[in-house]
Amino acid sequence: MPVIAPVSELRNYGNVLEKVKAGSPVYLTRNGHGAYSIRDMKDEEHFQKAEAMIQLFCELNAGIRSAEEEGWISEEEMREHFHRRREEAK
Repeated sequence: MPVIAPVSELRNYGNVLEKVKAGSPVYLTRNGHGAYSIRDMKDEEHFQKAEAMIQLFCELNAGIRSAEEEGWISEEEMREHFHRRREEAK
């Protein structure tokens, strides 16, 4: 369950940080509106992994759409493409 506190509580930041637990971030408000969140590093790592997975799935979907519109290439053409790129990078 998240904890919601006004930013002014940061004057006693130790008390605020004690409330932060994995799966239970602290949300700080300013003038009654959400402004910041403080979360456990494990939660941050999970968030970053999820963000990377979403980006990967978006790229994969873009590739599938492109292949469906422009046509698929053979496995041999794919291998040749990456061999050429590797040679060009040297």
